[in-house]
Amino acid sequence: MYIEHLNCVDLFSGAGGFSLGAIQAGFTVKLAIEYNKNAVQTYKHNLGRDEQSPIIFGADITTLSPEAIKADVYQPDEVCDLLLGGPPCQGFSTHRIKGAGVNDPRNNLILTYFSFVREFRPSFFLMENVPGMLWPRHSDYLEAFYKEGQDAGYTVFPPAVLDACDFGIGQRRKRVFILGVANDLDANLSWPPLPTHGNAKARLTNPHLKQWENCSYAFSPADKGDENDVHMKHGHDLVEAFANTPINGGSRKDSGRMLPCHKDHDGHKDVYGRINPFEVAPTMTTACVNPSKGRFVHPTENHGITVRQAARIQTFPDSFIFLGGLMAAGQQIGNAVPVELGRFLIDYLKPAITSAREQRVKTRKLDSLRSLLTI
Repeated sequence: MYIEHLNCVDLFSGAGGFSLGAIQAGFTVKLAIEYNKNAVQTYKHNLGRDEQSPIIFGADITTLSPEAIKADVYQPDEVCDLLLGGPPCQGFSTHRIKGAGVNDPRNNLILTYFSFVREFRPSFFLMENVPGMLWPRHSDYLEAFYKEGQDAGYTVFPPAVLDACDFGIGQRRKRVFILGVANDLDANLSWPPLPTHGNAKARLTNPHLKQWENCSYAFSPADKGDENDVHMKHGHDLVEAFANTPINGGSRKDSGRMLPCHKDHDGHKDVYGRINPFEVAPTMTTACVNPSKGRFVHPTENHGITVRQAARIQTFPDSFIFLGGLMAAGQQIGNAVPVELGRFLIDYLKPAITSAREQRVKTRKLDSLRSLLTI
């Protein structure tokens, strides 16, 4: 059976990492919704330039009508194959201590997700978030998410914690992915996928992803004129400390930089540390261009990593331009799903999604036939 292009929508789309992964997997992105103005501009600049581009809503998703938006985006008999979405995760962050984040209103956005699920009726949905959402303190929200999914008519798989480096990405990045499948579909699917780079043999023989066992590729020269080839400007003391830090992985203590606060609290030992390009990179956070927030110093040069280097670690192509300035770009990069990981996961689901489309097309034709016979 001929199946036209599979399609998806991307809620809480950010700058477009998940969307770009879907496009690379052969999907048409019909709709993107994002609240952050800088991320919206980045998304439009990179993914919103032609007639086949997604319809992009730059708005607070809680103020939008799923019914009205669906009518704008889909034809009455058109199928939504996949709904993506990573609600803002700061309320679940593992960096929050004690009870912080328990009543963060952003956590409720995972429930807003389901007003769109009910209206768009995707064959599958795939939600991404940080592992902190699985902490006991957030159990009420997780239970509510699963109840909403079941009430909406979906089989919701247990949370899968996936580390990007296990799938060929040169970055340690653990995230939770929750998959839902419509109950009316016969989906023969194993979830989550097994790691492709779990051992040396797998890394050598994996046909799907580039063989990235480290992040050295991120530090090759940027293209001339790349507006994202920029880094933080540092004062003399910091530059001197970086100069005293051994190359390819040196840490704060190696530099001799000891602040008064370090006498009472010696945690966060990676701050002001250099990235070792011959190892898997640390997680790119929303502050990934700021060396005071983690191991984000260039492997050999005496400054923080550039926007382009952080974007490469997140597997964005060099043609992808981040707008809004240095810090805004870092925030967009840190919030993104690594493009290659998104592509891999959607590619993995693609056979099941294609089968689901075939089932829905057959059902639609049978319903039309029955309607004719009863006239």
